[in-house]
Amino acid sequence: MPDSAVPAVEGPAGAHWYCLRATVRAEHLAAANLVRQLGIETYCPRIRYRQPTRRGPVWACEALFPSYLFAKFDLATSLRAVLTTSKVHGIIRFGRSCAVIPEATIADLRSLFPDQAPRELERILRPGDPAVIVDGPLTNLHVLVTAVLPGRERIRVLFRLLGRDVELDVPERAVCPDESAAVPVLARRRGAMME
Repeated sequence: MPDSAVPAVEGPAGAHWYCLRATVRAEHLAAANLVRQLGIETYCPRIRYRQPTRRGPVWACEALFPSYLFAKFDLATSLRAVLTTSKVHGIIRFGRSCAVIPEATIADLRSLFPDQAPRELERILRPGDPAVIVDGPLTNLHVLVTAVLPGRERIRVLFRLLGRDVELDVPERAVCPDESAAVPVLARRRGAMME
């Protein structure tokens, strides 16, 4: 990388945590490259969840902070090497000052996401939540969850059929939250948390 391509930045002396911009869906690869090539400590929390598709639900894995990862290094001595690492596109800064991430923030994140392995998100469907059936003969049917039957790994849903309300028990794996109705559900949950 030519000298003109490396931004003129300011930052504290010594090793600190910084937030780096990386290739989308390759944040973990950028982190691995930094560790392997430069021996830099990195942190890239990832999540794993079920996502509805036309073929049925599939497992998806992505960074908790898409396009970003954290790395601890000395800005003065390592910036050029960090920025030329494959899959790393830049460092987060405000003007000429690089944003330093407090050690306590990384510690808090690590308490929630303790290792580099993806953390599996649990199903969050509750009675009253809008959902969509993603597997079976009723694929793409928008329903309302009326009960979660955990012992049987089934969910009871309500939908309208020929002008009548019908309740049906379906396998839990065949139902995903309705993304088009996510905003009202989140607003309702936030309201319940405030009470």
